[in-house]
Amino acid sequence: MEVCYRHPGRETGVSCSNCGRPICTDCMTTTSVGMRCPECARERTRVVRGTGPVHAPTLTYVLIGISVAVAVGSSLSGANAGTGLGGGTVISDGALSRATIHDGDLWRLVTAGFIHAGFLHLAFNMYVLYVLGNMLEPAVGRVRFGIIYFVSLLSGSFGALLLQPTGFTVGASGAIFGLAGAAVVILRSRGVALMESGLALFIGINLLLTFTISGISIGGHLGGLVGGALAALVLYELVPRARIPQAAAYLLVGAIGAISVAGSIVVSAG
Repeated sequence: MEVCYRHPGRETGVSCSNCGRPICTDCMTTTSVGMRCPECARERTRVVRGTGPVHAPTLTYVLIGISVAVAVGSSLSGANAGTGLGGGTVISDGALSRATIHDGDLWRLVTAGFIHAGFLHLAFNMYVLYVLGNMLEPAVGRVRFGIIYFVSLLSGSFGALLLQPTGFTVGASGAIFGLAGAAVVILRSRGVALMESGLALFIGINLLLTFTISGISIGGHLGGLVGGALAALVLYELVPRARIPQAAAYLLVGAIGAISVAGSIVVSAG
């Protein structure tokens, strides 16, 4: 992967739409003709489309592939594709609940995010992940995207356990809400208004569905949203203002995930 021409230590999949040089999120400026580097953003010359490579959101495709593979494997093992793509042993071995975390099955904080309860559940989550991943991963780079995704997943698991004392929780929606929250923060840091991005409508509609449709994990959605937004705030607001080293920033974001794991253990202990 290319690195920012102004910050050689930062990988990026975004290029200036005028000169084609690779730029990180701290250097890019949003314009009506795409992202521009600081030098080109000050120019008023005719725009020439950059020739730099646009990297595919590979991690997004990998995450989608894992969820689909889990669903296919579950179906082949006998689960009902209409209502239980995550049925049978997939649920019993990978779904999230207070009881299983209390028993020490901490891996469920992650595995539950790759299990889905039916084809519609899988299809909707994977479509939204595809859209947000294609928007966010090339802009922030594979490493930051992965960090934000898994911190959001852990935060969503914590939220689900916090508000759901009994029963199982599955689905990638907590992590997906985290990506949406992170996208809001990142676009705001680049000067893009919330209403202009369309994310306000997306988050608003999905929060409405969260609170009005039974069977949806309210805690999972809210926890993921908060976790993703906090991770992005550290990476794109705190780091530039406080001049925190990149490694320290990653540790701070990792601490959000660690707190979510610790919180999950505490709420499941009773």
